[in-house]
Amino acid sequence: MRIGLLTEGGYPYAAGESAPWCDRLVRGLGQHQFDLYTPGGPGTPLPLPPNARVVRTADPEGPGPDGTPKNRLERAAFGDGRATRRAYGRRERRRFTEAFHALATGLCREAETEAAAASGPAAPSGPVTGPGSGPAAATDPGGAQFAGGLYALAELARERGGLPGALRSDDAVRALETACRAPGARRGAAAAGLRDHLAFADHLERALRPLSYDWYTEDALGAADLCHAAAGGVTALPGLLAKRFFGTPLLVTEYGVRLRAHYLSTAGADRSAPLRALLAALHGRLAAETYRQASLLTPGNAHARRWQEKCGAVRDRIRTVHPGMPADRFAEIGEDEESGDPATLVWVGRVEPAKDLIALLHAFAEVRARQPDARLRIVAVPEREPGGGAYLAHCKGLAAQLFPDEAAGAHAVGENPVTYEELGGPEAPTLEDTYASGAVVVLSSVVEGFPTSLVEAMFCARATVSTDVGAVVEIIGGTGLVVPPRNPRALADACLALLRDPERRHRLGAAARARALELFTVEQNLAAFRDIYLELLSHAPVRHRPGDGVPFAHPAEAHVPGSWTHKAVTTGSGGPDA
Repeated sequence: MRIGLLTEGGYPYAAGESAPWCDRLVRGLGQHQFDLYTPGGPGTPLPLPPNARVVRTADPEGPGPDGTPKNRLERAAFGDGRATRRAYGRRERRRFTEAFHALATGLCREAETEAAAASGPAAPSGPVTGPGSGPAAATDPGGAQFAGGLYALAELARERGGLPGALRSDDAVRALETACRAPGARRGAAAAGLRDHLAFADHLERALRPLSYDWYTEDALGAADLCHAAAGGVTALPGLLAKRFFGTPLLVTEYGVRLRAHYLSTAGADRSAPLRALLAALHGRLAAETYRQASLLTPGNAHARRWQEKCGAVRDRIRTVHPGMPADRFAEIGEDEESGDPATLVWVGRVEPAKDLIALLHAFAEVRARQPDARLRIVAVPEREPGGGAYLAHCKGLAAQLFPDEAAGAHAVGENPVTYEELGGPEAPTLEDTYASGAVVVLSSVVEGFPTSLVEAMFCARATVSTDVGAVVEIIGGTGLVVPPRNPRALADACLALLRDPERRHRLGAAARARALELFTVEQNLAAFRDIYLELLSHAPVRHRPGDGVPFAHPAEAHVPGSWTHKAVTTGSGGPDA
């Protein structure tokens, strides 16, 4: 089977958050051919197995202001740019204006039934019959208008070699302004001014760049038996168009819901309220259309599944597939119950406000008051974003106030019970060493998706204390202690309960390791997708392509030698004497 894998984060050109999962999927399902479509930058790709190849790439920065590709990499995605540079005629300009106006009107229109598709029947897995078709189209006219405009723009871009220049045009801004001021528009959109319209047009052009890619040909996505998007949102947009143009089934895997990530992002804190409302509408409409058209959605946990259902996904087309994580590296530690300091708590993750280390430090102050020999190791994942050290400095200052350096005697050097270390440094060279150093692993977050640090701790047979956020309860089951978020006293009581009861700690750690090995390994993840690929292809319409064998296109009897079919026809069509 040929899989068109739509990746995010630039895999195989960059090691983003989804890159390890993509690499394990490609290597683990060696019986399938993977064609990679990636928004990666120039450079040397990571080593790929024989069953994978990079078919198309795209520059995330896009073409130049006039729509002309700037380098070889962009020509691979946007074509040679000649059609784009040529000005639209009157007919094309009218088509663009009508399509963009429909898309902008659908964006600005208030959603009447945000989760209407969740109660309707499953949509067919074949090609869509019209823009915005599906059970939600009748109950959400705004969604239908958005979908109709999106596909009309895609068809125009396919015919004209792209439309990035048109998306920046005065016609686009005027159409957006008209949609924002139309009756029934969202309150936030109606308050937008010219500056907001210009800023949103720039964001919209970036989001719709996949419409201008040259991926939608018979020798590219048209040759794929299945499109598998490694994320929703813009990443899955080429898969929507492949389904529109070729009827290719679309599988969308989300381990982190992009709409939720947009809501939680602090990157646009300085944006105006109307601009934020327009951006939220864009991400919401795109997510709803993706969920409506996908043949199957595979969220990584029940928390992500609930988000998808609220955005219009049909329950019958959602199947939870937990992310697979390599367990072999933790095997030695997981089998050693006596490893680790029995008085040490360990925290691992990115140091950011959502992790609520402030509450953890206050909880540890109460732990120290009741068990003076307790220690806390905070091991931070190296920060990739500039300016991320401000929160860490704040936490260090609080720890210095709560826990002055203590010394055993008058002539000894003082030492703080809270240590801050960086993963990969001398004190915490590997994750295995980090988890092996303590008896209890703590998670104090107020916002989480699928916390991988908990799964890693479970592989190491460590008892855990976690806050009840995101998919924590789904991961832990009954193998750890769960407390409410923003409750230092409850967090301290749970930590003390495990520090003071070694037998219970070991029992919970063993149960946690068994649960992790059953649910969260690479093997179970690969087995799930192996079955899903075959299931989706078996239900998809057969598409005959010259010179390319398609599974299930011909019955097995067709390969039996001899002229048995001719004899059968002769016997079955005999006269009265037959």
